[in-house]
Amino acid sequence: MSIAQHRRTVWFPTAGQRPAATPLGPDIAADVAIIGAGFTGLTAALHLARRGAKVVILEADAVGAGASGVNAGFVVPNFAKADPDAVIARLGRERGTRLLNMIGIGADRVFATIRDNAIACDAEQNGWIHVAHSPAMLDVLARRAAAWRALGRPVAMLDEAQARARTGLRHCVGALIDESGGMLHPLNYAYGLAAAAIAAGATLHENAPVDRIARVGSVWQLASGGTTLRADKVLLCTNAFTHGAARPLGRSTVPLVVYQIATRPLDAANVRRISPQRNPVADTRANLLTYRLDRDNRLISGGMSMLPIGAESRMAGMIAARLRHELSLPETPMVDFVWRGTAAMTMDFLPHLHEFGPGFLGGIGCNGRGIALTAMLGEVLANAISGADPRDLPIGMTKPGGVPMRMLAAAAPSFAIAQARWQDHRAGL
Repeated sequence: MSIAQHRRTVWFPTAGQRPAATPLGPDIAADVAIIGAGFTGLTAALHLARRGAKVVILEADAVGAGASGVNAGFVVPNFAKADPDAVIARLGRERGTRLLNMIGIGADRVFATIRDNAIACDAEQNGWIHVAHSPAMLDVLARRAAAWRALGRPVAMLDEAQARARTGLRHCVGALIDESGGMLHPLNYAYGLAAAAIAAGATLHENAPVDRIARVGSVWQLASGGTTLRADKVLLCTNAFTHGAARPLGRSTVPLVVYQIATRPLDAANVRRISPQRNPVADTRANLLTYRLDRDNRLISGGMSMLPIGAESRMAGMIAARLRHELSLPETPMVDFVWRGTAAMTMDFLPHLHEFGPGFLGGIGCNGRGIALTAMLGEVLANAISGADPRDLPIGMTKPGGVPMRMLAAAAPSFAIAQARWQDHRAGL
């Protein structure tokens, strides 16, 4: 990903002013060096700077040039691939509940940060809706909703009539709604986090890729071009990137390439029909469908491709045609923007903290829930690097390791998409 790719999104031409970064000098010192100016790194920087730490953020490109600036802007406070019961079964009651409580408040934390820092990012905390396409999946969602309610979260079920009144999907037998979810303009949110961190005392350097990190005595020494940064502690917040200093973190996940589109604005009648309360929506099919509106009533949706060659133009047409079919639009919407981004998927679909050395930590594993989860991941990283007892953290600390046979694992999503489309076709969906 790069600033060139981020300029292809709907977010770049509709964004506000990017916060001014500070040019790199020849020699810099910091209490904490943060590598990566996405949601995770900026959130951690904001927390640490407000605690009085001297924080320096090193961004290889520009704020939001990675996944934080190219996602679809859904704020969803749950796991994409792990139900509460499964999390507790895997981690045990105490640690699993601690992690679930952290995940559950993610959206509330995002919108509170936006309010507290007056971030202008088209934030709408209007509830996220997960539509069941079949009675069997309605039962799954009902159990999921009950588990989240038991944890004190504002999650409820909508019957078929209620769900159809709130969404425009053809295949709908009911839905789960999490009232704390919502949507925002992701690039403006990243800009707002950067501005808040700078105002709190952090220093931001863009176009500052970190090539090497080495332990020299009791400090870490980071090399970025001709600049040497010495820091007592380091946070690696580079998500799926695998070049330079980011390699050990990115190699611990499987990359999932997602294509997104933004259509031309819809007319008022169709907006009222498919999203009268402006809820972001996803469904439960194997080849899931998502959609939301932006501030100009463009439809934002996405999907994955089985073949990467020429995928952007091909996927733009496929996604737009699918929106017309599934939302019963009068015609296929024109596509104004098409772009791609990479999600970092962990093998267990849970977030992880990695320890690369004394005072050198990294966090990863949003698994498609990048906005709500990064609000908490950045906070947990700030707590961890500040000396919190690892036993008290909601995310376990582990030694990093690469994904076995990662090249084959990276190809697996293409086969999964083919299978999902075949399953939906056989089911008449």
